[in-house]
Amino acid sequence: MTDPSTYTPPRVWSWDKENGGKFASTNRPVAGPTHEKALPVGRHPLQLYSMGTPNGIKVTILLEELLEAGHTGAEYDAWLIRIGEGDQFGSGFTAINPNSKIPALVDRSGSTPLNVFESGSILLYLAGKFDAFLPADIAARTSCLNWLFWQVGSAPYLGGGFGHFYAYAPEKIEYAIDRFTMEVKRQLDVLDRQLAENDYVAGDTYTIADMAIFPWYGGLVEGWLYNDAARFLKVDDYPHVKAWAARLLERPAVQRGRLVNRTTGEPGQIVERHDAADFETGPAAQQDAG
Repeated sequence: MTDPSTYTPPRVWSWDKENGGKFASTNRPVAGPTHEKALPVGRHPLQLYSMGTPNGIKVTILLEELLEAGHTGAEYDAWLIRIGEGDQFGSGFTAINPNSKIPALVDRSGSTPLNVFESGSILLYLAGKFDAFLPADIAARTSCLNWLFWQVGSAPYLGGGFGHFYAYAPEKIEYAIDRFTMEVKRQLDVLDRQLAENDYVAGDTYTIADMAIFPWYGGLVEGWLYNDAARFLKVDDYPHVKAWAARLLERPAVQRGRLVNRTTGEPGQIVERHDAADFETGPAAQQDAG
């Protein structure tokens, strides 16, 4: 690894070395599949291919909320994509999402399967399909979309920036950690100020914006992300974010959604979800610590 204090970028960058770090084996500067692998298809119209990361949890929370609200057409199969092992580069997955990122959804309820990728797009698609958790009123809807896209634009700083350099990079680079810590704390302050005056991020109504933001920033203040990042970031400085996260955690659908496609050994996790009963009896739920 080149000393960051002495590194000078070349005139033209080339990929001729391993970059180290936790995800080095799956990082590459080109797209497309690396191997042939068909995706399984279950019995429900909605087929989710994902993993229990913050972006994956967004979608499973929404699906569980839809079911909780009585939308039986939201029944789904959730298949595990092990991103650490490169499943996202299989031919079946890249056919759904050329960007090779989880989550990806296939809606098979129509005459032709419909592929949906990018977590924000999946949330919008499902909220529109079931007319739920996305306000009809133009002002409320715009507020919801404002905060949904705030999360989509902010998360790379939290995950790819702060999370990477603080928790996963092969060496600690002070400048990078300081730069992204400053931005994450600013984002937490933005969110805390909004929640000081609103029960939910977009106003008085629980929406897909909350579902998008919760796995990232709720998870951060709950201490689930990046080792001891909650202490490092002094999350107690953001009491309104913490109170909001606690309120959402009281929702049964949120509790279920954050357990789907998990491989961490957390009690009650569902490695693959194919039926509501899997939360209690599914054989994949208790045996895989990944």
